[in-house]
Amino acid sequence: MSISPFTKAQLLPQEETLEILKQKGELFIGIPKEAHFQERRVCLTPDAVSALTANGHRVLFESGAGEGANFKDKNYSEAGAEVTKDTAKVYSCPIILKVEPPSLDEIKLINPQTILISALQIKTQNKSYFEALAKKRITALAFEYIKDDDGQYPAVSSLSEIAGTASILIASELLSNINGGNGLMMGNINGVPPTEVVILGAGTVGEFAARSAMGLGANVKVFDSSITRLRRLQNNLGRTLYTSTMQPKNLLKALKRCDVAIGAVRGTNRAPVIVTESMVANMKSGSVVIDVSIDMGGCFETSEVTTHDRPTFEHNGVVHYCVPNIPARYSRTASVSISNIFTPYLLEIGEYGGIENALRFDRGLKNGLYFYHGILTNKSVAEWFGLEYRDANLLIF
Repeated sequence: MSISPFTKAQLLPQEETLEILKQKGELFIGIPKEAHFQERRVCLTPDAVSALTANGHRVLFESGAGEGANFKDKNYSEAGAEVTKDTAKVYSCPIILKVEPPSLDEIKLINPQTILISALQIKTQNKSYFEALAKKRITALAFEYIKDDDGQYPAVSSLSEIAGTASILIASELLSNINGGNGLMMGNINGVPPTEVVILGAGTVGEFAARSAMGLGANVKVFDSSITRLRRLQNNLGRTLYTSTMQPKNLLKALKRCDVAIGAVRGTNRAPVIVTESMVANMKSGSVVIDVSIDMGGCFETSEVTTHDRPTFEHNGVVHYCVPNIPARYSRTASVSISNIFTPYLLEIGEYGGIENALRFDRGLKNGLYFYHGILTNKSVAEWFGLEYRDANLLIF
């Protein structure tokens, strides 16, 4: 009897493992100037451009794209970017990096098979936007859908941190006499009762609003429908503060006494209306409402969209601030924050030799993909607009 040189296990059929070659590639990134109304942010800071060019990548920067965030063209050229006034030339780059999603006119300037990385802002889009991307066979990633290793959305979290902190800074401005307010300071003055702040929503916006208000010495009350979120907020702050579920009686009492109310409640489609018109009517004259949820419809019934030029209006003697894009008010901080998120992903795409391999290896990045060579790959976008979609996992092996 002959003895086989192989074990029984070795003779069984095995899965074939194909090695995917990771070969570093050179990226050519175009950064156009934002044309959207009151958008002052830029995707990459000069420091980020310097990191990319040091790794052998090219950056074509449209002249004036950084001005809104107080970055000069000179800062970018010294960091290694090529600066041009030719908008069409920037849009002809193989990778386009933007804060706002491109308009239909801007999509016309983009070459077929281009990679687009920007916000998607699904609530502001229409069907024609996706049809235009499909026609150009574009691969598009939405930065608000990209996940990190912890399963969080880093872009959303960073901008929410800014919006939460900003809401308290804006409220304190609106309370001052110079802006026609009640002349109140947030607090921390010996012998003077602190300002009362009510925060609706215990997410990232609510947490950073509470952190800022408490830091200024205000008395803070946080309301949320989730005990888990309230517990997490209190743990993150490391301090005991007033928390409550959305009990109408408690909420009405708190709103009657407060000087500032921050709306930071999100919904799946529309933000739920938590505060009715009659509840606002019971608030103190000169009190301030900052509705951070206004981009999703607002959680105060009396809220109406305002702009950075005319940010406030009065209703029943209550000042309302309802600007949808609060982080653009602090454009430099917001730009640094966005740049910190983009840069590692761009370097990673370069290390993997292109977007294809990067999507294969990074599931969080793949989560941001909503168009792949002109094929819609995001289920929620497809359902929202009644479009057909394909699973990205079936397209990218």
